[in-house]
Amino acid sequence: MKASYKKYILNFKRPSGTSRGVLTQKETWFIVLEENGKRGIGECGILRGLSTDDRPDYEDKLKWLCENIHLDEEQLWHELTEFPSIQFGLETAFLSVKGTSPYILFPSLFTQGHDTISINGLVWMGEEQFMKEQIEEKLEQGFNCIKLKIGAIDFDRELALLRFIRQHFGPETIEIRVDANGAFTPLEAPEKLRRLSEYHLHSIEQPIKQGQFAAMAKLCKESPVPIALDEELIGIFNKEHKKELLQKINPQYIILKPSLVGGIRGSEEWINLADEHGIGWWVTSALESNIGLNAIAQFTYTKNNPMPQGLGTGALYTNNFDSPLSVKQGRLYYLTDQQWDLNRLF
Repeated sequence: MKASYKKYILNFKRPSGTSRGVLTQKETWFIVLEENGKRGIGECGILRGLSTDDRPDYEDKLKWLCENIHLDEEQLWHELTEFPSIQFGLETAFLSVKGTSPYILFPSLFTQGHDTISINGLVWMGEEQFMKEQIEEKLEQGFNCIKLKIGAIDFDRELALLRFIRQHFGPETIEIRVDANGAFTPLEAPEKLRRLSEYHLHSIEQPIKQGQFAAMAKLCKESPVPIALDEELIGIFNKEHKKELLQKINPQYIILKPSLVGGIRGSEEWINLADEHGIGWWVTSALESNIGLNAIAQFTYTKNNPMPQGLGTGALYTNNFDSPLSVKQGRLYYLTDQQWDLNRLF
């Protein structure tokens, strides 16, 4: 087997705001495997400034992997423990090269075009009018679950956006999730959560910054809005440490980004622990291209979770790869009559 890697820069169609700044580009890397005339591909979806493997030696590790691809797959995975995005890329590249098609990693009714995945519509941070336009667009597109990034503009104006949705759609019609990306302080969080609860939200992701275990546990116990941990899971790879975190904080939900939490295997470990502790979960992409999104969507489908998943990011970029993935009426489809086109990459 031969292995190589490629860097690729994804360009956002329009600047996308988070509490950590505005994104115009997204760097990603691909692992390409070749064996017996077959080619497999996996995406290493690193998020600069957030991924635990955002390190100066990232490319060196990719180079090391390609030079040592002859090693046992299990051994390689463990060698990459501190590089979860490369773990994910490697796992999916192996599935890609060993499958009947490089793009069918988890054969299912989804990949056969017979079933779909419910997803949320993502509304990015920005000026109030821009956010309102996005909300109206998502509602027109038939989404019944909308996720809003909050924490960048004035809180009262963010509440006004929630009020705008609720004036037209009740919680039984539109589910609202918000993602604070750790924007609140532990001191102000209880009052902000109380005010947010007036709009009958499904949940709030990461209201305070990760690593404040006692404060987060208190919020999860007392908050009128269910809390989902996101960034809190990053950098925890030991199973016992994962279990300890869930027991200590006892969140209502956890959110799994395979590129950030140890790939497919790491995600499954979190899912099993969450199920054991009666904690809800859903899966979301970490702004991967359609290659990574395809792998995450196929894996997610096999877990039979009926909740809307965070898999609607395929249309964010001007230079994404044409694929069978398509979003209609708030659901992700795999259109079997559509072809993949990786000409931009090779």
